[in-house]
Amino acid sequence: MPPTVPVGYAAELEQFHPRDAIDHAVHAEARGFQGVMAADHFQPYVPRQGQSSFVWNVLAALGERTRGDLGPGVTAPSYRYHPAVVAQASATLEAMYPGRHWLGIGAGEALDEHIVGGYWPEAPERINRMFEAIDVISKLFTASAAGRDVKHSGTFFKLESTRLWTMPPTPPPIYVATAGPVTARRAGRTADGLITVGAPLEKIAGLFARFDEGAREAGKDPSRMPRILQLHLSWAATDEEAMTNALTEWPNGGMRFPKADIRSPFEFEQIAKMVRPGDFEGRMIVSSDPDAHLAHLQRYADLGFDRIYLHNVGRNQREWIDVFARDVLPKLRR
Repeated sequence: MPPTVPVGYAAELEQFHPRDAIDHAVHAEARGFQGVMAADHFQPYVPRQGQSSFVWNVLAALGERTRGDLGPGVTAPSYRYHPAVVAQASATLEAMYPGRHWLGIGAGEALDEHIVGGYWPEAPERINRMFEAIDVISKLFTASAAGRDVKHSGTFFKLESTRLWTMPPTPPPIYVATAGPVTARRAGRTADGLITVGAPLEKIAGLFARFDEGAREAGKDPSRMPRILQLHLSWAATDEEAMTNALTEWPNGGMRFPKADIRSPFEFEQIAKMVRPGDFEGRMIVSSDPDAHLAHLQRYADLGFDRIYLHNVGRNQREWIDVFARDVLPKLRR
């Protein structure tokens, strides 16, 4: 029988108190989920979600309570944090839990990053900042592992001569989160893997092709570079309840436009009033039928994802975990 695809738990810190999020992740692991992706946000998308704890504290606690892999999905080392701070946090987590941590990096959203009061640039600059941040982090990982200082003077960041004094035996891999083909190609050249979210299959296939192209340009074997999917979904005991959960708990999943420039949960709340059930079609599966979810997941698994992290948008986490552990995860195949 073909092996199952590793499926992890996406701990949405925007929705759950950190103690509850950790308890859910522990329960998920006990039921067969493998690994945890935890969101790095300063604010929730809409006020109803109600939480937004500090991801690095939660990841450290998850390391004590679980045994699978640990990743911030994703962090933006460009505004709230200097890349050196993220490098230190990531190296420390991997030193504490060797072989379990991966560092997911994205270009950021105004919702989280504008709060420090700096200029919020347009997308091309955000992407360039992200890749320079990756360069700084990679330099710190490489030099520190060799016991050397390193410095950096670039377009967006400066780093005076220093090193990370707490280093794991092997630095954590760096994965870039993107849904854009140009960024995917650059990620293939500079990073160790790719993270993306649910989208039409042909779009993801194109994303993979550009990522592979970039990897080969850098002399790397793309088949050895992980491809990670974060998938939002809504499952409940009835279709009506599943749709209610989607509309009330995760209306941002039905917003069919770029959202990186929205600054406040209260702005999201006003926009959410225009979201209708049909807006989730093609973006997020909403169903009470485990077989429908299995078929949806299998299509992504068939594309070649190495790991899939699931986020059920409702508050019914334990019930959902139990149903998927019984009826979905064991049937998902490579």
